[in-house]
Amino acid sequence: MRNTDPLAPSQKASRPAILGWLLFDWACQPFFTLVTTFVFAPYFASALAPDPVSGQSLWGYATAAAGLVLAFLSPVLGSIADATGPKKPWIACCGLVLFIASFALWYAAPGEPFAIVVALIGFAFGTVAVEVAAVFNNAMIPHLVPPERYGRLSGTGWAMGYLGGLVSLVIVLGFLAADPVTMKTVFGLDPLLGLDPATREGDRITGPFSALWFLVFVLPLFLVTPDIPRSGMTLKHAAQQGIDQVRSTIADARRHESVGRFLIANMVYQDALVALFAFGGIYGAGVFGWQAIELGIFGILLTITGTLGALIGGRLDDRIGAKPVILGAILILALVCVGVLSLGRGHILFVVPTAPSAPDDGLYGSAPEKLFVLLGLVIGAVAGPLQASSRSLLARLVPAREAGRYFGLLALSGKVTSFMAPLAVAVATAVFQTQAAGPAVLILFLLTGFWLLSGVKRV
Repeated sequence: MRNTDPLAPSQKASRPAILGWLLFDWACQPFFTLVTTFVFAPYFASALAPDPVSGQSLWGYATAAAGLVLAFLSPVLGSIADATGPKKPWIACCGLVLFIASFALWYAAPGEPFAIVVALIGFAFGTVAVEVAAVFNNAMIPHLVPPERYGRLSGTGWAMGYLGGLVSLVIVLGFLAADPVTMKTVFGLDPLLGLDPATREGDRITGPFSALWFLVFVLPLFLVTPDIPRSGMTLKHAAQQGIDQVRSTIADARRHESVGRFLIANMVYQDALVALFAFGGIYGAGVFGWQAIELGIFGILLTITGTLGALIGGRLDDRIGAKPVILGAILILALVCVGVLSLGRGHILFVVPTAPSAPDDGLYGSAPEKLFVLLGLVIGAVAGPLQASSRSLLARLVPAREAGRYFGLLALSGKVTSFMAPLAVAVATAVFQTQAAGPAVLILFLLTGFWLLSGVKRV
């Protein structure tokens, strides 16, 4: 079931068209970097929730709920978009939801009524919107470049996303978000716009900032990147056909062993990756007591390695194939989780005691913190290739004219159980009353995904 569709391009699209498509990842990434991982999520756990443990659990439940909604929406909307043709109108609708949900996070202030509810609902709706928009953006890949260039295009897109996350993180931490103790930003400045560190306005501004960032940088996609021609089918007929196509797509995937097994494997390892990113910053804040500066610099370093990893991974994908890249990334992530599990405030490698950090030791003064930072850099380096090669692998397997419904199915496989890993982490954390339960759960998910993918025929 390789992609031999005659609609697939034989030549590259124009450079402006490619750049417009790449900027979609740049536009979306601040939501993931600032809200999901490094700034707002740790703020939620440390300042809104009663304590870090319950904060991790609540964030896990919200992540799980978003994943469950995505599991049902993604394949249906992808199939409808295939039936109607153009993808940009769907991206615009999702962008509007993302904009509103992100802006709502500003109102999740400490001590305000319903602040926790506002934060969780805004985060969940924003996550659904940005992930569904990505389904439509991914479906444009086969119409932009020939198959031998899928890996590089996908990897470059992820690198652009990481770079956008890095730039946005530097702006927020350097000029907007201040430490509530020192009242200064990472650059030692008073926060711009008169943002009050005491009420954590610098952390909450990440919502509106992400919304405006998306609005500005998604515009080139709409202005210079060609959309897929309209089919002439009405939306009502497209909706009915889309629902019917979901059933037939699932049946087709089951009949083609490589596609079906890959989608099941993707379901498992993407589940683990969602949870890994959702709890990374929360874990650092809860276990080591990191504040905005430590978390921000950690995020900057991780994003740098993520950018490099995505660029290198895309070229490896085109050279050796997507499957070896994905398998290697999964194995490395499993080993990283073992390393994280072995850390504590006063030990590394499970049993090796370490001296506590002294006030004059600077950032990441203790050995466990240094090792956690190192492991985080490895996560950044391999997460991009894992995700980029997953979408390039599917693009090679399916017909270009049906890319939307299959990328919807890819999102389904990545989301239908995406509530399971966060939910398992949340429940295990609540039951055992330790944040170490998180990486222990994720190791099992990663190894299962590795085993499933190893049986897929190499592409």
